Amino acid sequence: MEIIKEVTLMQARSKAAKAEGQKVVFVPTMGFLHDGHRELIKTGRKAAGKDGLLVLSIFVNPAQFGPKEDLSTYPRDMDRDLKMAGEEGVDAVFTPGVDDVYPRGFETFVEVTELQKHLCGERRPGHFRGVATVVLKLFNMVMPDSAVFGKKDYQQLKIIERMARDLNLGVDIIGVDTVRESDGLAMSSRNAYLSEPERRAARSIPGSLKAASDGVATGVRQARDLIEIMKKIIEKEPVAVIEYIRVCDKESLEDLDTIEDEALVALAVSIGRARLIDNRIVSIRLRA
Repeated sequence: MEIIKEVTLMQARSKAAKAEGQKVVFVPTMGFLHDGHRELIKTGRKAAGKDGLLVLSIFVNPAQFGPKEDLSTYPRDMDRDLKMAGEEGVDAVFTPGVDDVYPRGFETFVEVTELQKHLCGERRPGHFRGVATVVLKLFNMVMPDSAVFGKKDYQQLKIIERMARDLNLGVDIIGVDTVRESDGLAMSSRNAYLSEPERRAARSIPGSLKAASDGVATGVRQARDLIEIMKKIIEKEPVAVIEYIRVCDKESLEDLDTIEDEALVALAVSIGRARLIDNRIVSIRLRA
């Protein structure tokens, strides 16, 4: 497994692979890898095939953190990350520095204007501008044919899909289902912030999503009723602070009043130091 730090070397590696007819598949991460990332890597390995080039990046992107967010304390463990990457068949790990991604005088950013207004974008101004910008830059550095992202960060996935289409990037975006712990909690690097009592409280998040899905399956159609079902479950946990619960269109992310077919149910909840997000597609075609 190669470890590549320089942008020009990463570009040269990808060009060489393509010249040999290899497919380049990219898994961008901010490191502190867990089994959710492992699933992304496995999906990437399958997409690349045994002869393709699978690239994993590790870069904690300062442009997507707000002034009061956890950039300085974001968990990092490069040795563990490299071990997992090697175990899962990554061919190259790309680890650019901040100055490589945002050189002095940097002033060009990318925005997906409508999709970023909803859900997390309402309370995290600039976050998705930072996400879209760094992903576009990483695409230009790695030059992938395909890139793999998790559906836990559903809004992020939709923004990247839209950016790839709108800018004719020629990168196929592959979405991977959320990987969950045995208790249902979505795997996240920020789970490491949770104490044991907080972890128990966090189980209310997947529990509320299941209740919403069950509600739709048994005839609940009004978004406000589903939101109320979910709030009652989460609010039983004193340490859980709801940031938002939304029922929305799964493509535009605009709020829905009534579920007529399928909808995205998404939420953000703060528990202690951890801000946790999760989501689920609910459908009137599914029966409890």
